[in-house]
Amino acid sequence: MTQAPDAPRPPFPAQHLEKPELESHLQPRPRYQAPLYRAAGKLKDKVALVSGGDSGIGRAVATLFAREGADVAILYLEADSDAEETRHVVEQQGRRALLIRGDISQPELSREAVERTLRDLGKLNILVNNAAYQRHRPSLEELSDAQWDLTFKTNIYGYFYLTKAALPHLGAGDAIINTGSITGLEGNHSLLDYSATKGAIHAFTKSLAQNLVERGIRVNCVAPGPVWTPLNPADLPAEAVAHFGAGVPYGRPAQPEEIAPAYVYFASAADSGYITGEVLTLTGGRTTAG
Repeated sequence: MTQAPDAPRPPFPAQHLEKPELESHLQPRPRYQAPLYRAAGKLKDKVALVSGGDSGIGRAVATLFAREGADVAILYLEADSDAEETRHVVEQQGRRALLIRGDISQPELSREAVERTLRDLGKLNILVNNAAYQRHRPSLEELSDAQWDLTFKTNIYGYFYLTKAALPHLGAGDAIINTGSITGLEGNHSLLDYSATKGAIHAFTKSLAQNLVERGIRVNCVAPGPVWTPLNPADLPAEAVAHFGAGVPYGRPAQPEEIAPAYVYFASAADSGYITGEVLTLTGGRTTAG
């Protein structure tokens, strides 16, 4: 996809989202339907499980996976969420959507999510570890032990739990795709815990890829820069949200629909069958990541 000429650009309306942060409350609405994308049946009759699949990048990934022919299980946290809209979009493509609510930081939830996916959708071919927790803190002294634990439990323990539950059901040609971040490569002065978990995700990706290469299971990671999702407007001051993403060369944050094709690429053996252990940065023109 080329850069969309009409993509929303800063300044955005100054806004702050209260939890649970909903895409429907964010202005302008994030774009996830990717009208320029042309599907080619790359994931025909595959089954994917996407954590954090109700909104943001996860919703866009579920949308494009369905357009490529996959059924999608969507793991989400909040009862009041965007999950039903995501289900509707998947079903509009003629594919099955399974909603699974629960806290990814709890290992039993991962086992339950995989079991329900297998029971209701019949198999599992693609795991997308995407759920995340983020809270800015201006200094280490203001970063509580509780927040440190929650961020790690969600962002890296959750990936470990879900991957361990899914792995016995994956085979040659299947794929695991993790969501990293530019912060895991370059750091971020007010996201100490979040950046640390993203760096861990990058190392987890490369190590697991080495571990599974002989089994034919590919493991890769997508590491975006700023993306227009509810995550940051729920965390940053309203005035900072107004200028979110302005500092990258494109002068704006990515839309989720611009990030999701990278997940299709890594999920499709036709496209990335020779690729494993990669961390792909999508940073709006920045060339110094990592």
